[in-house]
Amino acid sequence: MSERLVVIGADAAGMSAASQARRLQGPDELEIVAFERGRFTSYSACGIPYWVGGDVDSRDALIARTPEEHRERSIDLRMRTEVTEIDVPGRRVRARDLESGEEYWTAYDKLVIATGALPVRPELPGIDAPGVHGVQTLEDGEALLDTLRHTRGERAVVVGAGYIGVEMAEALANRGYRVTVVNRGAQPMATLDPDMGALVGEAMTGLGMEMVNDAEVTKILTGEDGRVRAVATDDAEYAADVVILGIGVRPNTGLARNAGLPLGEHGGLLTDLAMRVRDPRAEGAIWAGGDCVEVLDLVSGRERHIALGTHANKHGQIIGSGVGGDYGTFPGVVGTAVSKVCDLEIARTGLREKDAQAAGLQYVTATIESTSRAGYFPGAALMTVKMLAERRTGRLLGVQIVGREGAAKRVDVAAVALTAGLTVTQLTTLDLGYAPPFSPVWDPVLVAARKAVTAVRRAG
Repeated sequence: MSERLVVIGADAAGMSAASQARRLQGPDELEIVAFERGRFTSYSACGIPYWVGGDVDSRDALIARTPEEHRERSIDLRMRTEVTEIDVPGRRVRARDLESGEEYWTAYDKLVIATGALPVRPELPGIDAPGVHGVQTLEDGEALLDTLRHTRGERAVVVGAGYIGVEMAEALANRGYRVTVVNRGAQPMATLDPDMGALVGEAMTGLGMEMVNDAEVTKILTGEDGRVRAVATDDAEYAADVVILGIGVRPNTGLARNAGLPLGEHGGLLTDLAMRVRDPRAEGAIWAGGDCVEVLDLVSGRERHIALGTHANKHGQIIGSGVGGDYGTFPGVVGTAVSKVCDLEIARTGLREKDAQAAGLQYVTATIESTSRAGYFPGAALMTVKMLAERRTGRLLGVQIVGREGAAKRVDVAAVALTAGLTVTQLTTLDLGYAPPFSPVWDPVLVAARKAVTAVRRAG
């Protein structure tokens, strides 16, 4: 007699888990039922800003696998169907068909929760006016593009200056809009230290974008036709033909909360290393992964919520292995992320200064300027690298990079060093590739490490 796996959410984590479980067990051993409330599966939400901006030609280019392709692999995928309740003791879920309104229960032997994240949408007057858009799903991207096609406008306001905000600012600038970014922080990119975020703000201003920092949006103003016409703060109004909300996301765990499953400090589900939910009632039969979970930060030792497709796909592989009778673990993350605004590249991994302070770590910093190639080689571009190291031990704690072409992916060296627990002294000895078209003799990351070594020594 076969078992039944139920998957809630059919994007990165959910369908990676279903697909991996199917590779390990055939339909006679494992029945797989997956529920998805949207119209698309297995797509790259990270690519939406580049689709809106015209770098990606079509919506379908962002879809890795369609519902039909999943069904061809003997996965009973039910689209436009939302799970509304999890009955943990009864091992069943209640689902509602969003087209017909029909509700029904489905029993499970094993359950995967992959409900993702929800965009932060503050309760402000006018927030639901036509012309105000979030960009979390492909449906959101389609709605925004439809607005851009049918709006004779040239002014855009982006609310928020994190990854989503700066990427959408670029997308709208690429479409010819005059862009204003309204940011509640002192500098854009709160994932960086303020001194590095200031470099991003200077570059965005240099690209012709208006940066408004230390500003809280109080309302969305509308015209006589009901459409958005401006964004208001306590001090000013900023005209807008379209508004993008790039304030961030939070774990979509209302379903799990109502079922009494354990949530962490940031609202995400808590799991063990094998991605099983930490609830004795589940008896090891419930897994969770993707943007709805919290993960261990390997540098600080604390739980974090990080919404990234890279983690979600890894979670899915590990979950699918566990469901299918194999075994795998997800040890944690170091918080690596990269982004860009036009030709400016932004990268970070590990801890910021305030993260180190919150973890009770004593640290030193080192900041250097270098180039992406040998200084004499054509196309050499400037970059700034900031490094944090533990004061007593010299253990690498974090790296941030802001620069032009060739800057961002250098953060991967630091990510590996953080994962391995290297000191900045050990980092200086790494045998990195060198040739004038690719790097100076001393790679910028190694230059920063050398300066960090000096800072550690001076600190005693």
